[in-house]
Formats: sequence, C-alpha cells, structure tokens
Amino acid sequence: QVQLVESGGGLVQAGGSLRLSCTASGGTFSTYAMGWFRQARGKERDLVAAISWSGRNTYYGDSVKGRFTISRDNDKNTVYLEMNMLSGEDTAVYYCAADIWSNTDRPTRVIGGYDYWGQGTQVTVSS
Repeated sequence: QVQLVESGGGLVQAGGSLRLSCTASGGTFSTYAMGWFRQARGKERDLVAAISWSGRNTYYGDSVKGRFTISRDNDKNTVYLEMNMLSGEDTAVYYCAADIWSNTDRPTRVIGGYDYWGQGTQVTVSS
C-alpha cells in the first residue's frame, strides 16, 4: 500500500511563490511516475505537472508552463512542485498522485493512469 502525504500549501499573495512537497511511503518510489493535480471549487481535477520515475522527463499543463516546476528526490521519496508568479486562478486543492505501473521513463498524462492519491493541500492566492 502506497501512502502519499502533501505539505506546503497555504495562503499567499498574488505574484508570490509556494513549494509543495509530497512524500511517499510503501513500495518503491523510484519506480513510480508522479503527478500533481489541482481541483478548484466546482471544477474538475486537472493535471498540473507530471514527472517520470527518473526525473528526466516532465510535462506541464499549459496554464502553468514557465511558472511551475516539478522535481523529485528519489532518495527522499519526495516529489516537489515549485510554484511561482501565483494568481487567483491557481487557487485550488492540490493533490499528488502515483502511477506505480509506469514501465517507461515518461510522465503519465492521464488521470486514469494514477493509482494512489494524497489527501490534498489547499493553496489560496489572494489578490
């Protein structure tokens, strides 16, 4: 059983930055593709960024390209999401997720490809 715990969310002013962390326990983190999703109130859960098991390959949603950076530290079983130039449109609950069956060193882009989810962390951007 894989458990994912997010941290780092909070209230930030527009234009500010936050770094989210997601630490995994159980299983072999270094073999998992990982992703960050977000869900704003009343909206669907969308993929923000994804990273392959090695960390060499990444994917970003159009709305966050150039502002967000996903990275991972396999020695610490942790994936990060560095978020810069935040705006009100980034307000959402952010979830990390693990694709434990990834057999290529590619980021997983479809929500259905993820097997385990964290509980989410709230990010609120004030104007």
